Amino acid sequence: MNKKEMLDAIDHAKKVHLEEMHKISSVLKGNEVQNPTPLGKMECECGVWFYSHEKEMKDILGAQLFERLDKHHENWHKEYHNIYNIFFKEEKKTGFLAKILKRDKVDSLTLDKAKLYFTELQKSTDELLKASESATRRISALKESKFH
Repeated sequence: MNKKEMLDAIDHAKKVHLEEMHKISSVLKGNEVQNPTPLGKMECECGVWFYSHEKEMKDILGAQLFERLDKHHENWHKEYHNIYNIFFKEEKKTGFLAKILKRDKVDSLTLDKAKLYFTELQKSTDELLKASESATRRISALKESKFH
């Protein structure tokens, strides 16, 4: 992977997580989402790329920055798990009677809880984006010859 490809991948990862935040915000507003964000850090689009290039990323970024990115990415998914359990967990009542009685919707107390979780998720997003910016600066500062 050359320098430009790595920079593009980091930029794409940031955009994907921002899109996921938009999707989650949409769910909080009562909209339906067909493909919820994956729960695991290694299952999302960013994680698949990041962890499949782990050795190369550690070589380029250094172990400390790599671990920082990994930690923030993992924390993001842990925070998201709380929201996922409220809106997407399979145990939610979705039968015919529940739909007629509108019981498939989240009650207002649970929605308030989800909004608090979203606030924490936003903090995790900010930390992940800061770490991503550090990675971008690091990659940008390196000579092309450092890349494979």
